[in-house]
Amino acid sequence: MLNIVEKVKGDAAPLPPKHSFKSTIIAGIGGFLAIAVIASLALNLEATLVLGSFGASCVLVFGFPDAPFSQPRNVILGHFLASLMGLLFLTLCGPTWWSVALATGTAITLMMLTRTVHPPAGSNPVIVFLAQPGWDFLLLPTLFGALLLVLVALVYNNLHRKEKYPKYW
Repeated sequence: MLNIVEKVKGDAAPLPPKHSFKSTIIAGIGGFLAIAVIASLALNLEATLVLGSFGASCVLVFGFPDAPFSQPRNVILGHFLASLMGLLFLTLCGPTWWSVALATGTAITLMMLTRTVHPPAGSNPVIVFLAQPGWDFLLLPTLFGALLLVLVALVYNNLHRKEKYPKYW
């Protein structure tokens, strides 16, 4: 027990370096633009395109665009796989505490196995269980919304940065 208490105290490592004011503003504008595009298109199409997890995706894609979690394949496939697992377990097992837990754990495992880990997508099975949507949820909002987010990130990140986005597909 003492060992776990010592581990919980942490390593006392220093905080990560501060981000520049410019980079924080640029990241915030990117998140604004991505959600604005998705939400306004949803309004015009009278369709659901926004997932709560997309806000967290914006933090990664615009704040940390070089990170593996921020690459397009991770964003798109991570969201897709996680929503798929939510829908599959909801359909097969019903809305129980253990089936949402299995859906989430399976989504994490699949993302890791396919090298498409996108942490915000880990909330998609929970969103599926809370909303209990039909299978069309996989296309709208999940896949179409993730594609729109990536499209905005591709344009925006390549307009204001010297570095290329993405690092890989």
